[in-house]
Amino acid sequence: MYNVALLVERKLIEIDADQILALHEGVDDDVTYHMLMPVDGSPAALSVSMTAFGGGQFAPMEEPATYDQVEKEMRQDAQEELDASAALLAERGQTVTTKLVDYDPIDALSDLVKEKSCDEVIILTESHVVREFLHLDWTSRARRKLDVPTLHLLEHRSFDEQAEM
Repeated sequence: MYNVALLVERKLIEIDADQILALHEGVDDDVTYHMLMPVDGSPAALSVSMTAFGGGQFAPMEEPATYDQVEKEMRQDAQEELDASAALLAERGQTVTTKLVDYDPIDALSDLVKEKSCDEVIILTESHVVREFLHLDWTSRARRKLDVPTLHLLEHRSFDEQAEM
């Protein structure tokens, strides 16, 4: 069994699924993909996000029911994206497990790699130029923390488009 950990930032599209599978065409063993998607619906994170929009003038919502509803909706949306992403791989005959994570994505990835004895990690995100430059992006953090090959792919872009960047 060849286990691949996938950390995705948003829902995959067909080109993403095709490229992931292309990377494992020569593997002689059965491949299982273990997909993680972070969901951050904590009240603190929401307040920080809203404060950024309001320049510090935002007063956090005080009604826990409102936070609970927003968190529930965020989790539901993330689960739908994760399920749709897994379906793209499953439709192509692949074995996929999924998990939403609500703590640091790199800690969750590390836990998954240990739990499933993953042979490699693939991280799919959009481009984060500043984070990548400062080596604060998920891939840089994962490479420092994990002892398995770690590849970063840009979501929704072909290999050729990524090579041009």
